[in-house]
Amino acid sequence: MHGRRLATTDEIIAVASPDTDGPLERLRAWAVDRGIGFTAVAIGEDVGDVYEESRATLGVTIGGDGTFLEGIKTFAPRGIPLLGINAGTLAFLARVEVENLEAALDEVIRGRATVDSRQQIHVETAGLEATGINDLTVEHVPPENPFDRKVTRLEVFADGEYVGEFEGTGLAVSTPTGSTGISLSADGPVHYPVNNHTLQIVPLHTHRMGVRPLVVAPTTDIRIVTRGTASALVDGGRAHTVLDEGTVIEVTGADTRAHVVRTSYDDPFFTAITNKLNWGARDVDESGPTAMLEDEPPNDERELGVVERARDIAVEAARSAGEPLQELHGQIESVDYKTDKSDIVTEADQQADRIITTVVRNEFPEHSIFSEESTFVDGDSPYTWVIDPLDGTGNFAHGNPNYSVSIALLEDGRPVVGVVHVPETDETFHAIAGEAAYEGETRIETTDRETLDESMLLSGYDPDGSFLAHYYAQARGVRRLGSAALNLCYLASGSADAVWEYDTYPWDVAAGVVIARTAGATVTDETGDPYVVEFDADRRKGLLGSNGPLHPALLEHLRQDGAGLADD
Repeated sequence: MHGRRLATTDEIIAVASPDTDGPLERLRAWAVDRGIGFTAVAIGEDVGDVYEESRATLGVTIGGDGTFLEGIKTFAPRGIPLLGINAGTLAFLARVEVENLEAALDEVIRGRATVDSRQQIHVETAGLEATGINDLTVEHVPPENPFDRKVTRLEVFADGEYVGEFEGTGLAVSTPTGSTGISLSADGPVHYPVNNHTLQIVPLHTHRMGVRPLVVAPTTDIRIVTRGTASALVDGGRAHTVLDEGTVIEVTGADTRAHVVRTSYDDPFFTAITNKLNWGARDVDESGPTAMLEDEPPNDERELGVVERARDIAVEAARSAGEPLQELHGQIESVDYKTDKSDIVTEADQQADRIITTVVRNEFPEHSIFSEESTFVDGDSPYTWVIDPLDGTGNFAHGNPNYSVSIALLEDGRPVVGVVHVPETDETFHAIAGEAAYEGETRIETTDRETLDESMLLSGYDPDGSFLAHYYAQARGVRRLGSAALNLCYLASGSADAVWEYDTYPWDVAAGVVIARTAGATVTDETGDPYVVEFDADRRKGLLGSNGPLHPALLEHLRQDGAGLADD
């Protein structure tokens, strides 16, 4: 989950430990002051009655790491991001101190926080099925008779392959988040947990010096077979059972990951393990390269021009808006939604628009905003944002992956920034006019083909099929993707040599025009005049884009045959 998405938070559900009434009331007052809904629930209480899936919800825990783990158990299955406020003593997961509560939350709703994707484990065995963010431990059950055997034997398999027999006091299967707990005390390695999706198998007090921890992929099917009675505990006993000899325990990475919110008020990871675990690679008060890096401002606070900063913000906003689009797109063909496609498409449009416009208003409150899905915002600035939160609505409604998020910035009416994000392929095209065009970090340019018989053409709306009929036989093909923004990006990247759009709205093509032109394309209207983005929602006009060398021939055919020309 992208942190910019948190800017649209409109509901907070808090899980608070006992004796935290003061911080809880501060949190409630903060939410009320900002018009954000607020509900507090007790630890272990089901939030099903108060959580509305349609609302942008933030989970907050107030307490120590135990409360935070309960919050993960509550919020992770619903995909709710979680911020931990430390009202305990030695918290490692909840890393925002109470005195920074309001400041950290202000950062969250400005979209300035980050969201870590944390791997969880899923455990299934006799009498137990549970998910945890830290670890599973399988340990020897102490015998009643002190002379009986005090070790346990566990056989381990990974994806069906026999790993071996572990003899000792037990075994831990931990996530990177759990690597600083039991597995660390058993000489397992510390894993940097941020967006680290691995599992490790750590022997506990092994009786063989050569047995070392193993790191495996989260998709690995780990099977543990007990060779004696053993106790199985998930996340320190939040779920537990006692197993008979010969019991099989199935362990793998959970499908659902936890979303942990981090702010600049959190202790950084290596500072936290230095302070709390006596990490030996640096002293608590050490000043040097690490301290210098921590003192640097975040990237979006460094000295950037308006246009460069706008490009970075637009990329973040587009990727954030793409997340709910992708989630809803995955539901579009489900049984529950087949009869309500129009509703889900409307929800997708509105969610994406809300994320983008909120981010833009937070970062550039003086700029104007012209979006397909919301009311025009007239700012006191030469800059205007042109937004299509979902270009390719028809494709989206039918489960087709060819849809995109399109964001452009105009300066005094001239397009200067273009960003187009494709959620299903994770492509992000972006450009600043006069500089270079990119897909991600890879520079893109148009082709240099000069003849139609070598060229691939893209067509938008073609009401009578004349463009297709005229050019199909002359070119290597004419394709229709159903997204004008995508058409222009594929022209820019060399995946096509020319694009024809019978009629366009400004939000359809503003970003794509910047990207295509910056990559070397020629973009005109149907008469050959340079294409101009106009703020007139009632007037649509044609667009012809090409790699340049093909443009005269394409334009001549359009003039001669009137193929698909838009009416004045």
